[in-house]
Amino acid sequence: MSLTDLQDARPETAIVLGSGLGAVAEAFGIEYEVLYADVPGLSASTVLGHAGRFVLARHNGKPILIAQGRRHLYEGLTAHEVTAGVRFMHSIGVKRVVLTNAAGAIHESFHIGGLMLIADHINLQGVTPLLGGAHFHDMSEVYSAAWREKLHAAAQTIGLKLHSGVYAALLGPQYETPAEIRMLRTIGADAVGMSTVPEAIQARALDMEVAGISMLTNWAAGLKPQTLHHAEVVEVGKAAGACLARLLKAALFHPPLPGV
Repeated sequence: MSLTDLQDARPETAIVLGSGLGAVAEAFGIEYEVLYADVPGLSASTVLGHAGRFVLARHNGKPILIAQGRRHLYEGLTAHEVTAGVRFMHSIGVKRVVLTNAAGAIHESFHIGGLMLIADHINLQGVTPLLGGAHFHDMSEVYSAAWREKLHAAAQTIGLKLHSGVYAALLGPQYETPAEIRMLRTIGADAVGMSTVPEAIQARALDMEVAGISMLTNWAAGLKPQTLHHAEVVEVGKAAGACLARLLKAALFHPPLPGV
């Protein structure tokens, strides 16, 4: 289908899928797809586990835009380029976005393969998509309290354990050192990754409602004896993606948000 068809659907809710989570889109049923390369200002990710396309699905008769994959700062892009997809979503009428990612668990009460609802974040990437002007936007509640309440209620309904915590975003692409993980724990981080925060900042600056969910694909460096590999991150994401799909469908089902 064409870009015009996607724009004409006017979806108000969007979901961005992180590493290994692309199969979540199939759980909603794909009506059609548009490659990122066909959208002005966007390009496909160079990272394993990121398909690089928008798909349109429907839930309860309402259109949902799903982004399979994202671009990252560590690919050599600016924060403005990384968040081009969010601005595109906003331009076609998206009002709320669920940002998902694969993350390393820091909080030792968490479990690998589980989900963490992002309550807040720590931006240690050294950049912002708002750079270049006096764009002073309040970030007191980046991740919507209403969305968090809704997701917790949905998790309880389907019997899914849903952690909650603070997500720390680092630049990457190298994984963190054990000393860096000790620092992150000291400053209050519960999970760590290399994405999501620029998109969340951009979405809030556009007055979009934001929810964030981390798939805990591995223990952060130094917490366990094993070394870290991206291929394993992707595999855990694929295996645990079914839980994420169940949670998202339950949260979008009842009670409905306005326009959902």
